[in-house]
Amino acid sequence: MQIEEIIKAAEQGDAKAQYNLGVCLVEGDGVEINKSAAAQWFRKAAEQGHARAQYNLGVCYYQGDGVKKNRRIAIHWYRKAAEQGHAKAQYNLGVCYDFGDGVQQDKHIALQWYRKAAEQGYARAQYNLGVCYTFGEGIRKNYKLAAEWYRKAAEQGDAKAQYNLGVCYCKGDGVKKDKDLAVQLYRKAAEQGYALAQYNLGIIYEEGDGVEKDTTIAAEWYRKAAEQGNINAKDALQKLNLK
Repeated sequence: MQIEEIIKAAEQGDAKAQYNLGVCLVEGDGVEINKSAAAQWFRKAAEQGHARAQYNLGVCYYQGDGVKKNRRIAIHWYRKAAEQGHAKAQYNLGVCYDFGDGVQQDKHIALQWYRKAAEQGYARAQYNLGVCYTFGEGIRKNYKLAAEWYRKAAEQGDAKAQYNLGVCYCKGDGVKKDKDLAVQLYRKAAEQGYALAQYNLGIIYEEGDGVEKDTTIAAEWYRKAAEQGNINAKDALQKLNLK
């Protein structure tokens, strides 16, 4: 559909077109970027019950894009979209409850929303659900379930989940201990630029733990993590250079 047709349909009250016009105004697709106008169109569609528009309007209020930042209103729209099964809205609502951002902190409610999004296959929610099980946040600790959720997110390429699953295999938490698999997972996360994985991979190569000892490779991974501001990696690199 051409932008002219989208505008015409939006002005006639078509919720999908109103949402699409909002997206075009955010991205500058066929029109000049105008976040204020985008928020107005998202609102029109949201008020008609369009879940994606409700979510996007929530994001606008959360970030202050085109409207004055307001966490309470953001949560209102996240909730409307979440109740319609919108996974990203469910996840965002979970984060708000997890950290008490715009709403009273409640780990139990956070867990419920993470689970809804995770069961729809949303990787970030799967990772956060794994964290909940690892640390017993809103639920009893269960390393086996933590590893299962990390695995689901890791298989979708989530770097944090790959790293945490690697930790599970390194320690034998919820899974059979497997240093080779731990290294593979650390590497996957490290190659995506995850500093903590880069640092741990440096330790592994420096100590020869599960791989052939190689201080040159260790230094490379320490350097990558250090360049991202990882203090431990900076210290490790300095000590390695002094040896």
